[in-house]
Amino acid sequence: MPWLLRRQARKRMSVSNASRTVADWLNEVEPAPPPALMARLRELLAPHAGRPLQEAAESCLAAGETQLAAMLSSKATDRGSALDLLAVDALVTYAFEAASDSPAMLERLANDAMTRIAEIPEAS
Repeated sequence: MPWLLRRQARKRMSVSNASRTVADWLNEVEPAPPPALMARLRELLAPHAGRPLQEAAESCLAAGETQLAAMLSSKATDRGSALDLLAVDALVTYAFEAASDSPAMLERLANDAMTRIAEIPEAS
């Protein structure tokens, strides 16, 4: 049921969405992630932080994809990379949460995410 409460809160805030950014959206995610994870998410979303709120889903997916590709290319998949792996998981999850108000966007995002993530080359 927390997802329903978050969705209702997002709808109430839609009046002021015109000037809101991806960074604003991340700062209002409920429940808030633990501090270390939130700091990492802010770092990974920094290139997208000023984008309009409507681009939150794409921004989260792009940041997660970029980080996963970097991890795989540098073979950073051990225990020391746990925070980054959690951040990738959170970003992809948040992408779907951001898209959840629009069924058409959700379907497009799912297809796009599967394609993009599957195309990330695995380090040899």
